Amino acid sequence: MSVSPDVLPAAGASSPHRADVPPAADDPTRIVPRRHVGRWFSAVVALLALAMVVNSVVRNRRFQWSVVGEYFTTPAVLDGLLLTLWLTAAVMLLGFLIGTVFAVLRLSANPVLRTISWGYVWIFRSTPLLVQLLFWFNIGALYPTLGLGIPFGPEFLTVKTVNLFGASLTALIGLTLHEAAYAAEVVRGGILSVDSGQTEAAASLGLGRWRVLRRIVVPQAMRSIVPTAGNMLIGTLKGTSIVSVLAVQDLLFSVQLIYNRTYQVIPLLMVATIWYIAVTSVLSAGQFYVERYYARGAARELPPTPLQRLRRQSAALAGRLRTATASDAPALPDGRKGAKSGS
Repeated sequence: MSVSPDVLPAAGASSPHRADVPPAADDPTRIVPRRHVGRWFSAVVALLALAMVVNSVVRNRRFQWSVVGEYFTTPAVLDGLLLTLWLTAAVMLLGFLIGTVFAVLRLSANPVLRTISWGYVWIFRSTPLLVQLLFWFNIGALYPTLGLGIPFGPEFLTVKTVNLFGASLTALIGLTLHEAAYAAEVVRGGILSVDSGQTEAAASLGLGRWRVLRRIVVPQAMRSIVPTAGNMLIGTLKGTSIVSVLAVQDLLFSVQLIYNRTYQVIPLLMVATIWYIAVTSVLSAGQFYVERYYARGAARELPPTPLQRLRRQSAALAGRLRTATASDAPALPDGRKGAKSGS
């Protein structure tokens, strides 16, 4: 098939369909992005519903936001918050230490140790936390005194249980033993998630069992342990509010003491709610960065941080704006885009 020479582009002339020239608005080859009408409609409906909820909360005088601001940073509330944070940290630390020991015993080849670990997890996961706290609070009814001495022999030191187990210590013991049962299963699941080839390769190199567990298995198991442990931390923070039944002056019990005196129940509960949300948000952000740290080597690319995601979205938006500006510019005689005239 022959082509007439007069329809061929001249040498050096630019083609109207070059890759560096965006297609014109009336170009039939121009790709038009699909319009997601349902997506925009659902987004508008969701935003309207959210605006209605926020408006009802902000403009409802029964929340008494002035009272919330008045009691938000009072010494009683802050003391209760500090006790809640201390109790959460102590329970998580002791719970995971004890839970790790029981997880290792559960994976042991010794049937006695394996059975004892299974029995501990079974008992403390089968009974409600409130029942356990009340049981430990009334432990003096079963053991009026505790002694230290030779088994089935003389005792060298005895102490009355009622003087030893106060409300705060009872809450710490009850929460720790309950947390340790769940932590044992979390750690055991993380250890089992490590490929058995890792331990076989370490054994072929002559490494000891405890060294393999400490240097090879546990660092890889942390990728599975950290997400669940972060959820347990947040759950423990909120679960400490149950110790208010033992008259432990945590955050919830502190606001209860105030509204029992002032009868301002709703605003004082909002004070506790806002503090719980604030602390939980900080812990969630910390969990994200800890998970990102232990994801090294398991993913080709680490998940972006919120700042990195914001930078990428800003760069993409700027690129789209530049493309839109270039497509709106008038075409020059040689096919290039030029700036709009001011006239």
